[in-house]
Amino acid sequence: MDLARAAAEDTARPVPVGEHLGLRAEGDRVVTHDFASLDPAYRGWRWAVTVTRASRAKVVTVSEVVLLPGEDALLAPTWVPWLDRLRPGDLGPGDLLPTAPDDVRLAPGYTDAGESADREADWEPGLGRVRVLSREGRDEAAARWYDGTAGPRAPIAASAPAQCSTCGFFVALAGELRQVFGVCANEYAPDDGRVVSADHGCGAHSEAVSLPAASEHNPPVIDELGYDVVPAGAAAEDAEAQDEEALGHS
Repeated sequence: MDLARAAAEDTARPVPVGEHLGLRAEGDRVVTHDFASLDPAYRGWRWAVTVTRASRAKVVTVSEVVLLPGEDALLAPTWVPWLDRLRPGDLGPGDLLPTAPDDVRLAPGYTDAGESADREADWEPGLGRVRVLSREGRDEAAARWYDGTAGPRAPIAASAPAQCSTCGFFVALAGELRQVFGVCANEYAPDDGRVVSADHGCGAHSEAVSLPAASEHNPPVIDELGYDVVPAGAAAEDAEAQDEEALGHS
């Protein structure tokens, strides 16, 4: 144990080594001693020093000194490759995102004479391109667009006067995607320049009807000071007297 502690202190220098935590046999003439780590950056870790003795030898030697995490040790999160951590919008100017050769979202272009390439060429010739969008890639993109903010279930589409398919600013895509998607070409619409589904919609529809603004005038006010209120009978007698005077009667 003294030999193991000396090896641990030599490796951990200048930080001292803590108390002896126990030992365990790893095999014939192989024992590992554990010592607590006092390094504040490695709380809950331990120094594991393995000592051994060769057959027929009397001298014990150090085989290995490592720092191992304990049950309460603070560990780094599980490593995730950067390609799996990438999210939409992370790619910036100058960044490169290599595409795997076996990416299922892509299929060989028209230059490939294989059977699968012929099927893809039926809807996307891909002239001048090595690879084109595969059926899996098209279906994945269609599902992502349709379920996103440019689909029919978006809050703005629920209150739209009509669907994008009937809008004059709706430009249909090419290929099989034109059956469901297009691009908005209205500069005043929130989806201008973006892919939208045919059953999407917004308030900037080309055929939206302008409703007249509601009147904000108050009800008419009766001016009771501009005339005198008289009984109906008295008003009739005054009118008859005025007619008789007009005819020369007194």
